[in-house]
Amino acid sequence: MDRAAPRPIPALVLLPTGSGFWHNPGMGKRLLRFFGMAEWGGDELFLVSLACAALAWALGSLVHPALALVALPPWLIVVYFFRDPDRVSPQEAGLLVAPADGTVTDIELLDEPRFLNARAWRVGIFLSPFNVHVNRVPCAGTAEYLRYCPGEFLPAYNAAAPTRNEAFEMGLLTPGGERIMVKQITGVLARRIVCPVQRGRTFLRGERYGMIKFGSRTELYVRADGGYEILVQLGQKVVGGETVLVRHVPQPAPAQEWTVSPAGAVTSSVERADT
Repeated sequence: MDRAAPRPIPALVLLPTGSGFWHNPGMGKRLLRFFGMAEWGGDELFLVSLACAALAWALGSLVHPALALVALPPWLIVVYFFRDPDRVSPQEAGLLVAPADGTVTDIELLDEPRFLNARAWRVGIFLSPFNVHVNRVPCAGTAEYLRYCPGEFLPAYNAAAPTRNEAFEMGLLTPGGERIMVKQITGVLARRIVCPVQRGRTFLRGERYGMIKFGSRTELYVRADGGYEILVQLGQKVVGGETVLVRHVPQPAPAQEWTVSPAGAVTSSVERADT
């Protein structure tokens, strides 16, 4: 697999058994969604179910029937990890919701040169293995920028993880022309990023767009000069698709000065924002 290929999305769907039956747009995905499971967890659920069933049969038939229950806890753990509950996003204009479940670990001002091309606020969310790992878009928009970032697999809580770990960036252009970026980052356990998004796809606020498997980090980037207000605090627990991280405050219109020319005509001049 060539990670430097011009089409990075297939390289990001890093699944242990390929794209297989469960990742067809047919019965597999519909069945998973019907039972409240992540549509990108079919391979793992299928393999773990087979392994646990075999283990239960072997222990129950060859040793003691009660020992078949030993296979139940690991199966339940995997099922719990791949849960994907429905979420209801707020409808108020200008709100950006959390792209993932987890804990806000950092809110930093930094340079973002690839998509925002400006100083930006970064809100980092750490996902433990007990959080829902399906990612959601923070606002309505169109995918304009997609970039795979090869890297390391440091713990997601490590301060160097945002810059050194393998990651995937997606830039959204909102209906109002604002640029927003979300970033999926791997960790020690999370070594598979799923982002089957094609450039030009449109999203609604809170819509699912991908997943990071087994512990990870997700980040939201907004322009520092774009009129955004951060509404969360360090250590706060957030719910993907529901908790509001940022509010966009519309910038006031430029002030106008009205003058009367010697000929009696009324004219106006727009005051520059940088004067």
